[in-house]
Amino acid sequence: MVKKTALYQQHLQAGAKMVPFGGWDMPVHYGSQIVEHKAVREQAGIFDVSHMTVVDVIGEQSAPYLQWLLANDVAKLSAPGRALYSCMLNNQGGILDDLIVYYVAPKQYRLVVNAATREKDLAWMFEQAEAYSVTVQERQELCMLALQGPAAISIAEQLPIFADVANSLSTLKTFHHLQSGDLFIAATGYTGESGIEVILPAADAQQFWQQALDAGVQPCGLGARDTLRLEAGLNLYGNDMDETTSPLESNLAWTVAWAPEDRDFIGRASLEKQRQEGIKYKLVGVILQERGVLRSHQKVVQEDSQQGEVTSGTFSPSLNLSIGLVRVPTEWVGEVSVIIRDKKLKAKLTQPCFVKQGQAVSNDFA
Repeated sequence: MVKKTALYQQHLQAGAKMVPFGGWDMPVHYGSQIVEHKAVREQAGIFDVSHMTVVDVIGEQSAPYLQWLLANDVAKLSAPGRALYSCMLNNQGGILDDLIVYYVAPKQYRLVVNAATREKDLAWMFEQAEAYSVTVQERQELCMLALQGPAAISIAEQLPIFADVANSLSTLKTFHHLQSGDLFIAATGYTGESGIEVILPAADAQQFWQQALDAGVQPCGLGARDTLRLEAGLNLYGNDMDETTSPLESNLAWTVAWAPEDRDFIGRASLEKQRQEGIKYKLVGVILQERGVLRSHQKVVQEDSQQGEVTSGTFSPSLNLSIGLVRVPTEWVGEVSVIIRDKKLKAKLTQPCFVKQGQAVSNDFA
């Protein structure tokens, strides 16, 4: 049975086109994906991301448990109110999921993981928790909304629901968070713009949503979320990484905490071996130089007999050209060809970030 978020009726009232996604009925757009995309780049948009899975980890050994579970190290979170991005790996170093972990209080953390991997993630987390004095609790009663864009914070400061923390929002640093009653507010997002992601009860979520719309904020669906994240060069689980690829092969080596050397974590031995031997494939950006649209699974070729593949592709509304992420042999640089409808179209490999805070990024060859 497909699940519905607490804002389902609000989406219908706003004219959303609903589609199944990760086991949920979610809005893909509210009439125009391009309008929604540009609203986030130029002003602000609000997303219902309540399909994401919120998990609290509480207990005496919560930190050691997460240090074993995750490739990044929660010891980097020196004080409550901070957060970090990490991959959760299998024993072979493949990515089970990517997530954000928030340091809520001593012996208490909050994780947000992907909807499509919920059952697999929870089973893995519960299994690994058996060796530790911790409680792993899914918070199904909570919703999650994202207010994103250059004007997001200034708009949030004016909304009644944030009255108690309005003076703190503008000083909230990236990958930090604060709490006010039932509101959990984090300076994180998936668009390449400033903004906040808010975890809150259903009744408050409906209130937040309506206040944002009353303030002129554009409701945004999954379509705009995908083009925004791809312009920002952010990976999508299931496309750009999965259980068969490691962080080293997915442009996520920076999320692996190798130090201290005596910290073991799931998949470390496999990653150490891969780091010593070198990776055969890398994940980089690609810009199509001819007319066409990049899509997942299109083949990428160069002069040799090897092949790469587009993992994510789209037409960029901000740049007015086609962009994507590709997994290609490590030694490849410069010009490539993408096979689209049996034709070889010219493209170039780039750094995998195309737009940052609304501005085009100068892309050198990867």
